[in-house]
Amino acid sequence: MEKPVTLPTKRFLLSAAAIAALSAAALPAQAQTTLTIESWRNDDLAVWQEKIIPVFEAAHPDIKVVFSPSAPTEYNSALSAKLDAGSGGDLVACRPFDASLALFEKGQLADLSALPGIENFGDVAKTAWSTDDGAKTFCVPMASVLHGFMYNKKAFADLGLEVPATEDEFFAVLDKIKADGTYIPLAMGTKDQWEAATMGYQNIGPNYWKGEEGRKALIAGTQKLTDADWVKPYEVLAKWADYMGDGYQAQTYPDSQNLFTLGRAAIYPTGSWEISPFKPQVDFEMGAFKPPVPKAGDTCYISDHPDIAMGLNAKSPNQEAAKTFLSWVASPEFATIYANEAPGFFPLIDAKVELTDPLAQEFVKWRSECTPTIRSTYQILSRGTPNLENETWAESANVMNKTETPAQAAEKLQKGLDSWYKPAK
Repeated sequence: MEKPVTLPTKRFLLSAAAIAALSAAALPAQAQTTLTIESWRNDDLAVWQEKIIPVFEAAHPDIKVVFSPSAPTEYNSALSAKLDAGSGGDLVACRPFDASLALFEKGQLADLSALPGIENFGDVAKTAWSTDDGAKTFCVPMASVLHGFMYNKKAFADLGLEVPATEDEFFAVLDKIKADGTYIPLAMGTKDQWEAATMGYQNIGPNYWKGEEGRKALIAGTQKLTDADWVKPYEVLAKWADYMGDGYQAQTYPDSQNLFTLGRAAIYPTGSWEISPFKPQVDFEMGAFKPPVPKAGDTCYISDHPDIAMGLNAKSPNQEAAKTFLSWVASPEFATIYANEAPGFFPLIDAKVELTDPLAQEFVKWRSECTPTIRSTYQILSRGTPNLENETWAESANVMNKTETPAQAAEKLQKGLDSWYKPAK
């Protein structure tokens, strides 16, 4: 049996029992209250219904919780429309940085700065769901995700392949898989666009723009998307197209997932968030490797991205019950359940959490091997129109479809950013 991995802790402020007691004393739940959670994580429906919610309801029989997810690509617009119309759920899964900050600034997410349990998170963990000055926090941090590649260990064994560590080794592996013909080398499509950016550009890009150094330079205006370090990842992605199989331009995200889980593709560019939905679907052993570095000896960078938090609809009629639930989400008990029932979502709480899933352990060990960063488009740079995050989806897909060159895509992105973003001097 795999030995559990314990995530490091900085400090541990309140026990689960203390949080529960404090919540019960300060925030009494309303009798027979039903809370609805809005989320984009439709893959996690069973986990919430069968593993997470029953634990809370057992301790709070007067509160019923309903997990009601939307499709990931539709979530932002659907949530915004619901909140505008006053029909949103009581609790809201929060995407990091600008998208959720905009909801808070519109008065649609409540201020949770004084929520019992919020002090269990450090400033870094709260950054993605706090105002720019850090004075107010509007969502309870839940988890971060790590980008990388999953692979079919049986396919690698059958073809005598080693896990690649460099860009050249990566393409050598792809060449061998393609030449053999048994497996599609890369399970990746461009139909839904966001995959090309999130699991392509943001996956390998940090190794070229040097993580936080490049991301912060882009925000400061001392680097541009047309600089070599930002164009090079697109040049690499353009080469991926030769390994993505016939008809990849019409291939959706679910199509890519199925190709991998059915054993038809050898490598899946992705992130740790796929561990939980994939485990019950595959009949082969999955492995994971981090984004290959450009050349041997280079520092490796990984996207360790704050991914999900939970906020309170400011117009919810069930404020006290919702705060009781959120205080539980801020507890070590929730963090432990979530980390192990939805492996691949790594808690942000300042408490020790043991991970038992071996693939989650593989991903999380990269934190001690590489320098972390976050997705380049999520903070500040997607607040205007055109939205850099959404534009990066389209341009990444265009590059992989070979309808634009890497230089053309980069120029278009920078032109769009320049049209509204002026770096602070």
